[in-house]
Amino acid sequence: MDGIIFDVDGTLWDSTDSVTESWNLAIRENSDLNLTITSEILKGLFGKTMTEIASALFPSLPEEERINFLNICYDYENRHLETRPGDLYDGVVETLRKLAEKYPLYIVSNCQCGYIEVMIKTAGIGSLIRDHLCFGETGTPKSETIRALMERNGLKDVVYVGDTQGDADACKDAEVPFVFAEYGFGDVPDAEVRISKISDLCTMYL
Repeated sequence: MDGIIFDVDGTLWDSTDSVTESWNLAIRENSDLNLTITSEILKGLFGKTMTEIASALFPSLPEEERINFLNICYDYENRHLETRPGDLYDGVVETLRKLAEKYPLYIVSNCQCGYIEVMIKTAGIGSLIRDHLCFGETGTPKSETIRALMERNGLKDVVYVGDTQGDADACKDAEVPFVFAEYGFGDVPDAEVRISKISDLCTMYL
């Protein structure tokens, strides 16, 4: 195995509360929408592409306006997370540190540009992550983003660690083995490889 690729939300951290705060502030300050975002709404959207999220949250807006407003929300989100970062799951830093001694570590997420960078910075794991790629950079489904990161890093044999059915489907399309983080936001009933906490990866791969 020449690398491990991680999802972010529901796998490395939970930023739901902070993101909820920032999006509601963006809505109040930049629109007349009668909409309040809740943590439950957000948890149901994590893992989806930016286009899918915009359609789900702002169906009354024309498509171009949806994307423009979503980008405003993401700008608020990235800045808010600088001072109120998400909560890392127990054992994340220690596990990544141990795994990085043997494997290059990577991140692929359906998030906007800047989000992974904020997570890496606030978590203090910059020295442990070799490369990362997101939907905001590629504009493609997660399966294609995974393949793009693999190609630019010369990776042939990796696993992807994620927490949703969308992650599992992307791995199937990308022909990459999937590890289901069952402590996260989603449910993957047919997942063959599971972890109940992130430190389980050390038992599996070290």
